[in-house]
Amino acid sequence: MKIGELAKRSGLSASAIRFYESKGLLKSGSRLSNGYREYPPEAAAILSIIINAQQTGFTLDEIRSILPADAAGWQHDQLIATLRKKIDDIESMERRLAENRTHIMSLIDLINSKPEGMECKDNTARVMDSVGRHANKKTD
Repeated sequence: MKIGELAKRSGLSASAIRFYESKGLLKSGSRLSNGYREYPPEAAAILSIIINAQQTGFTLDEIRSILPADAAGWQHDQLIATLRKKIDDIESMERRLAENRTHIMSLIDLINSKPEGMECKDNTARVMDSVGRHANKKTD
């Protein structure tokens, strides 16, 4: 199939397909006598894998390391290890995001707990002092 048809099937632009080719993620299509590239049927499946992997958080280098040279050559152990590592990375990110969320919610509560009648600039100083004490506890 030509790049236009591959673009239509994959939902990608021709330039995106060429980008993945240039990064070594998709084999270059063979050139026909008229100069057009001809892509094998599995090219659409490979592009789908690339898109899904990127949406899941894989970098292009990680994707390149697990894509087989041909569709029949998946390295089972390497693929499973890479997928498990990505799950560990996601779980670590989830923990960091939960900590960040808790910190932000605490900051909102601290800001909103301004004593009645306190001016904003004094509340700002109170909040900054509290945040500074919290930061110092982390470094002790």
